Parts: sequence; C-alpha cells; structure tokens
Amino acid sequence: MAERFATGLVVGKFSPLHRGHQALIDHALAQCETVLLLSWSQPELPGCDASRRDAWLQALYPQVTRLVLDPARLAALCAQRGVPVRPLPDNGDDDTAQRTFVAWVCTALWERRVDAVFTSEDYGEGFAAALQQHFNAQAGAQWPVAHVCLDPTRSRIPVSGTALRRDPHALRAFLHPRVYADFVGRIGLLGGESSGKTTLAAALATRLQTTWAAEFGREHWEARGGALTYDDLLYIARVQVAREETLSTTANRWLVCDTTPLTTQLYCEVMFGRVEPALHALAQRRYAHLFLCAPDFAFVQDGTRRDAAFRHAQHDAYVQALSAQGVAFHVLTGPVQQRIAQVLQILG
Repeated sequence: MAERFATGLVVGKFSPLHRGHQALIDHALAQCETVLLLSWSQPELPGCDASRRDAWLQALYPQVTRLVLDPARLAALCAQRGVPVRPLPDNGDDDTAQRTFVAWVCTALWERRVDAVFTSEDYGEGFAAALQQHFNAQAGAQWPVAHVCLDPTRSRIPVSGTALRRDPHALRAFLHPRVYADFVGRIGLLGGESSGKTTLAAALATRLQTTWAAEFGREHWEARGGALTYDDLLYIARVQVAREETLSTTANRWLVCDTTPLTTQLYCEVMFGRVEPALHALAQRRYAHLFLCAPDFAFVQDGTRRDAAFRHAQHDAYVQALSAQGVAFHVLTGPVQQRIAQVLQILG
C-alpha cells in the first residue's frame, strides 16, 4: 500500500499543462490529504501565461491549493500577506535558487510545511532534501520530506512541454480538451444580412476539417418569433461565447465562428439605441482572424431580412466599429470558393 501523507507538493511550469503533469497531480491527490500546486515561469513561455495556466488548474483541479505566479501576482500576494516581495527565479537559475524560492513560498506565503514532493525528475531527491533542511531549521526539530517519483523515463506518457509548445495540434492527445481549446484559433466571420456568412462558415469548416459555431442570435430570434427584448441581446452574446468555448474543445486547430458578439452589439444599438456595458465588453472579444463578408452579390430576401440598403449600412457599421477598436480585419469578396481561397491564403 502506498504511503499516505498529510500535505504533498507539486511544482511545475505547466506550460502547457499536459497528461504527464495530470498523472503526477492525480498521483499526489491519491496519496495526500492536501495537495499544494506551485507554478511559475520566468520568462513566460508562448501561449502559457499565468492567467491561462491558472484557469487550466482551476478547471481541472479545483480541489487543490494552488499558486500560479508571475511578477505582478507575486507582488500583490506579498502585499496582501505583508511580507517583503522577492523576485521569481529565472528558468535558467540553478537548483539552489529554485529550491530556496519554493521553501520561502511554503513558509512565507502558504505558511505550511509539506511532507512529500512529487516529481518525475531526477532532481527530486535533492529537492526534497533541501526542503527538509529548511523546515528542520524553521521548526527546530526534524521534519522529514519524502520524494515520490512517478515515471521519470516518460515511458508511460512520452511527451514534453517543449514538444507541445512546438505543435500542440499534432500532439493534442497529450492535452486535456480544456487545455487544447486555448490553442485553437478562432476565426470570426462578420457581415450584413444576406452576405453569405453562414454558407461560408459551413464550407470553410469543411475545408479546414474542423467544426463551426452557428449563430445563436438567429436561433433565438426564431424561437421568440422575432420578438426580442433588450435583455435578450446580452443573453445572446453570452450564449454565443459559451458555444465557442465548448466547441473549441473538439475543434481541429481552428474554430470557425459564424458571428461574434460585435454583431449582437450592433443589433442592440439599432433596435434599442443603447447597449449594456457587459455586452459592450463582450463585443471587444478578440479573434485570431476576423473576416468581413462584402455585400457584393444580389440581396436575397428570405422573409426575415430587411433590405439591401440595411445590408450596406451594416457593412459600413462593421468597418467603422472595427476601425475604432483598432482591430485588423480582412474583407472577403466574390463567390464562396473565392472567399475560402482568400481565407486560406491569410491563414497560411
């Protein structure tokens, strides 16, 4: 039977959090009453900033006590605790600097001593010994710290953060869907009524071998019989964003979005002459690429749309709003296949 510990510690960059990290955390959870997670990277690594790593750990391990640090987070926490701030060790600093910092975090920020450290690394024994020495000096008595090592040869889960940062799409099997979703690029499509946006979204998703997020606003409008209230608009934007987040976990490299919350904001302005601050904030949502479908073919009336003049007004409103935000966008012209070619050229 595996030894049980009161408090275990797992330290890592988690850049990104992958299945190997998860196996180690799960192993610690199975053997400890309490698990502490500590993460920092100085400098941060591409696509793995502190807020993103914190969100991954919160989503997948809400039961652990965690600290995900960057310089600003560390300074704020030190101010809150009333302790002098100290710099984060650089990724290239020696073992002594790293271990001294971890010991300080345990005693100064967590105010806890750990009984075991969990690693998949050869340095684990020295790490545990350094923490034990620190805790012994602090407690004035023996405080043993065990090292529990899991899969040091990476034979069970053969992956590394370096390889995943290089190509998270090829190695997505080593990432939880919640983590992989943050590496999916969102392609936002905008356009006035009868500008071919939905047709393009479906065709582009097929070409990219991925999925697409349909426009919830249209679905909700139909469900309400065309009678929307002011509060409906914020609800529409929130559901659209939630739909994107959900579909990103199953998308392949790209998620094609058949609208963005900016569309909802513009409709809200037209329909009600005002916009909730929360909706305005959602309308600032960023996309990897934004494409505006030009109204360059005959207007098609399906019984729900206004007219060609309104379509052109919508197009102009998009141009004005995106320009005011300082957001780059590309105007797509011509038939569907020509527009797909234009998108693919920009995606590279």
